[in-house]
Amino acid sequence: MFRFENIIFIYALAIIPILIIWFIIVLKLRKKALNKFGDNNLIKLLTPNVSLTRYKLKFIIFNIALLFILIGMANPQIGSKLQQVKRKGVEVIIALDVSNSMLAQDIKPNRLERAKRSISNLIDKLHDDKIGLIVFAGDAFVQLPITTDYSSAKMFLSTINTGIVPVQGTAIGKAIELAENSYSPNNNKNKALIIITDGENHEDDAIKAAEEANKKGIIVNTIGMGLPQGAPIPVKTKFGKTEYRKDKDGNVIVTKLDEQNLSQIAMAGGGIYIRANNNSTGLQPIYDKINKMDKTEFEKQIYSDYEDRFQYFLAIGLIMLLIDLLIIEKKNKIFNKLNLFEAKLF
Repeated sequence: MFRFENIIFIYALAIIPILIIWFIIVLKLRKKALNKFGDNNLIKLLTPNVSLTRYKLKFIIFNIALLFILIGMANPQIGSKLQQVKRKGVEVIIALDVSNSMLAQDIKPNRLERAKRSISNLIDKLHDDKIGLIVFAGDAFVQLPITTDYSSAKMFLSTINTGIVPVQGTAIGKAIELAENSYSPNNNKNKALIIITDGENHEDDAIKAAEEANKKGIIVNTIGMGLPQGAPIPVKTKFGKTEYRKDKDGNVIVTKLDEQNLSQIAMAGGGIYIRANNNSTGLQPIYDKINKMDKTEFEKQIYSDYEDRFQYFLAIGLIMLLIDLLIIEKKNKIFNKLNLFEAKLF
């Protein structure tokens, strides 16, 4: 495995083509100025010690030195040893509701964005646990398979929006059934599911699905996103104006939190229900309880050691700089005397 420890110095390599362009421009301007001054051969005879070749050579050597020094400062590293490391943790799948009702703004800035921020904060605190993401509305899809790759988890989380599931609705039961098949196949315990939704389920029997999941060793917890009084669902018009979703009679739809349903789902799944508010989503308290569960041991392959290679590049760079310093732009007088084909003025 190969990596650069300080990647910013690799970006700094962009200065080399800039220097080359600048050097070419300087040479052209110099040649133009000399052409105006007089005949080229005459100028060479009047300035016998000036060497354009040495000037170009010094520039090339300097750029090579700069290239190696910048690569050295970036510190190329090679993973030298692949080691099996045993870790202990729990497997947590978060099922996030992405139906349009999650755009309601009774939880600021809205239910969905607040949930995503809380999940992101939770991922930052994970160490040895596995996490997976499921999104659901009228149907359910795996957004991220169970993993310990927290960077990927945050990347996939950032792409979630209400348009990611084409079928609208709130099928909590489908999300639970999908989660059952999304844990590691060899793990028969220490599995937890956290459902984040407003609870307005009209698609399936989520309570029965939670009971079945619990029989398979999955603890089903629920978080209610929204306030009891509810809020309208904002929609953007094609002109960018914010309006609110209405029913067929023209009345503004108010989406309310269904706490009773979510409490029953959590009870059937052997977990707990927490209602979110503008101060807390309740995700961390649920995870704290999950973290007290017995942890499953699993193995993970990692590159445990990296060996630095910066010294080789810096050494070559410094040698090239030394060579550059030793080369003078003027011609060597001793070699000039050996010029058997020196032109004469007269």
